[in-house]
Amino acid sequence: MSRRPLPADVHRFRALVAGRLGLQFEDGRLDLLADLLQQRCEQWGGGSCTEYLDRLVANGGWPHELPAIATELTVGETYFFRHPDHFAAFAEIALPERQRARADVHRLRILSAGCASGEEAYSLAILLRDGAMQLAGWTVDITGIDVNRASLARATGGHYAPWSLRETPPQVMARYFRPDGRGFVLDDAVRSMVAFEERNLLDDDPAFWQPETFDVVFCRNVIMYFTPDAMRLVIGRIAHTLAPGGFLFLGYAETLRGISPEFHLCHSHDTFYYQRRPAAELHTALGDPAAIVAGARLGLDDPTEANGSWAESIQRAADRIAALAGRRARQPSRARDAEAAGTASQPNAATLLARALELLREERLADAMDVVRTLPPASRTDADAQLLRAVLLTNSGDLAEAERVCRHLLELDELNAGAHYLLALCREQAGDARAAVDHNQAAAYLDPGFAMPHVHLGLVARRGGDLETARRELEQAWVLLSREDPARILLFGGGFSRQALAELCRAELTACGSAS
Repeated sequence: MSRRPLPADVHRFRALVAGRLGLQFEDGRLDLLADLLQQRCEQWGGGSCTEYLDRLVANGGWPHELPAIATELTVGETYFFRHPDHFAAFAEIALPERQRARADVHRLRILSAGCASGEEAYSLAILLRDGAMQLAGWTVDITGIDVNRASLARATGGHYAPWSLRETPPQVMARYFRPDGRGFVLDDAVRSMVAFEERNLLDDDPAFWQPETFDVVFCRNVIMYFTPDAMRLVIGRIAHTLAPGGFLFLGYAETLRGISPEFHLCHSHDTFYYQRRPAAELHTALGDPAAIVAGARLGLDDPTEANGSWAESIQRAADRIAALAGRRARQPSRARDAEAAGTASQPNAATLLARALELLREERLADAMDVVRTLPPASRTDADAQLLRAVLLTNSGDLAEAERVCRHLLELDELNAGAHYLLALCREQAGDARAAVDHNQAAAYLDPGFAMPHVHLGLVARRGGDLETARRELEQAWVLLSREDPARILLFGGGFSRQALAELCRAELTACGSAS
C-alpha cells in the first residue's frame, strides 16, 4: 500500500481537477481528494504521487486516466421527470417557440449536458414522443453528453431501478417500460431517440460546439459544482451553441447572476429558466458583455461577501464604486486630463458612497440623496449607485421614481436581485400583488441567501390569507437573517435592524399559527 499523499500533492491534484474538469473542492473536502489520489496511484503502481501527477499533466495527457478520475468524482443522483415544472415549461413554452423559429427547416436539436445515466434525456424523448402529432414531419435530435463513462454505459443500456422511476407517472410506466428482473427496461423506440457521447464540458471541440446549433439545452445541477471560471467558460460555450431565442434550463440552485449577460430570465410554471438573447439585442442593449458580467459582481447585493462587519461591508461597496470610476469610458487623453483637472479637488467616489451609506444608516435620506447626486459622472450611473438611489427613493416614499430606476436597472441587468426586490415593494404599494410576488420570487431565486424577499413574500401571503406559504417564507427568512450581510440589512431592511426583522418574522409566524 502506498503512503498517504503529501499536502502539496493533494493541492496540486485539486488544481488539476479544477483546471481539467472544472470541479471545485473546498478545503473541507481535501480528504476525499487525498483518498482518490492515493487510490489512483496504487492502481497505477508506477511510482510516487508526484510522478503520477507529472504524467497526468504531461503533454499528450493520459487518455484513459482523466475519465477514470471523472467517474469517481461525478457520480450524480437523478431520476426520470425530476422537477416536472421544467418539463412543463419545455413542452408548453420552449418547444412551441422553437418550432415557430425553425418552421423553415423542420428540425430541432436538444442537448442534455451533464446527462449522467440518461434519465433527463429520456424524459425529454418521452415528452416528444407523447407529442408526436405536433412534431409530425419534424426531425428532432436529442444528444446527451457526460464526462462519466460508467454513467453513459448505464444510459445506453436503458435499464433502471425503481428508484429512478419514482416520479414517473403510471401511464408513462405502462407505455414505455417493461419489467426486467428487479428493474425496468426502457422501450427501444425511446432509446433510439437519444444519442449519448462522452464529453468534457471544458474541452473545446469546434466540431461539436458549433454556433447557433441547439434549440434547447438542459444543464441542470452541473455548474453548481464548478469553479467560477469553469462556470463562465461552460455557460459561454452553451450560449455560443444555442440559437438566438433558444432556451437553457439550469438546476433550482443555479443562476446566471454574475456569470453571463447573454440570456433573458424567464418565469413560468412556478419555475425559472433562461432564453438566449439575440446577438443584436445583446450588444445594443447591454453594451460590452464583459463589463456587464463584471458589474453583476460589483453589486451591493453580492452574496459572496456576506461576512465581516458592517463597516467592512460598506468599505467593500465604496471600493467597488471607486474601481468603477477608474474604468471610465475611452476618451481622448486631453479630455481625460481636463476632467481630472476639474475634479481633482472633489471627494472621490468611494468617499462619497461611504458617506451616503452612513447617512442612510442615520436615516438622513434627503442628505444621502444629495450626496448620491454629487457622485462623479463615471460612477453615478453604475448599478451600485443606482441601486442605492432606488433604496433612498423607496424609503422616502417616492415609489414611482424608485420603480423607474429599478426598471432601468433591470433593462441593463435583469439578474439584479436587489432591483427585483425593490420593484416588488413598489408593485405591492401600487396594488399589484401578483407582480410583487413575481419579483420577490425572482430575487429569491437569483440570490438564495437574500433574506428580505422571503420576509416580503411571507407578509404578502399572510395578508392574502395563504398561511401555509406565509409560514414557509417567514421560516426561511428567519434562518437567512442570522447570516445576512449587514450592508444588505442596511440597504433593504427599511430601517429595521437584524434583530427587529427576526422579531417581526417570529411575531408573524405566531400570528399565522393563531389564525390557522
